[in-house]
Amino acid sequence: MIEIKDLAKIYHTDHGEFKAIEHINLTIEDGDIFGIIGMSGAGKSTLLRCINLLERPTSGSILIDGRDITGLSGKELLQLRRQIGMIFQRFNLLMQRTVEANVSYPLEICGMPKPKRKERVAELLELVDLTSKAKNYPVQLSGGQQQRVSIARALANKPSILLCDEPTSALDSLTTNSLLELLKDINAKLGVTIVIITHEMSVVDKICNKVAVINDSQIIEQGFTKEVFASPKEEMTKLLIREMNRGGLENE
Repeated sequence: MIEIKDLAKIYHTDHGEFKAIEHINLTIEDGDIFGIIGMSGAGKSTLLRCINLLERPTSGSILIDGRDITGLSGKELLQLRRQIGMIFQRFNLLMQRTVEANVSYPLEICGMPKPKRKERVAELLELVDLTSKAKNYPVQLSGGQQQRVSIARALANKPSILLCDEPTSALDSLTTNSLLELLKDINAKLGVTIVIITHEMSVVDKICNKVAVINDSQIIEQGFTKEVFASPKEEMTKLLIREMNRGGLENE
């Protein structure tokens, strides 16, 4: 379980303080596919990056299975990050490495012996349906295939949590649907808790059992996806749903 309590991230700039997020309170249960949606600049990426401490919160706490992680450093922080996988909008693959070498990379870093690495990589490539592309390089793959490689790599160390930063924004609608089905399959088969940030309400509608709406750095509405969609209370939520029904917002 992930419990976020009164979380804030404030940047100090030449023009004064900038509050990227403030007063964030969320509970994400084990096994959830939890969507965090908001317009560009709302604070959702900062929130996601705080969960694995790529950004250090200014105040508040993040508890994972009851343990406050905000003060972790050194070996404890490395262990935490092995527990939390992350995929990005632009895939972040190592272009000079093959598909199997990309997936193997985190296993090399943690010192897994080569025979076990090969076995684990083969399992992951089968999971994401890319066994036939093992010897290919990223440049030889479609965008959807590259994102599948990044998913396999993020799962290499058997994390309990998978953070997804706009994972479908660079993909067409058909590829997006295929990728969302893969994430649902991973959630069901592996029991991995998935947190997705997106500006696309349709992504939340298709995959997330729960959703939180963020606007101007704060959570304005949250709950079960079906309930939020059926009875949105806030104007921003209503706007996002209307735009989804009209064909979607442009990514700003």
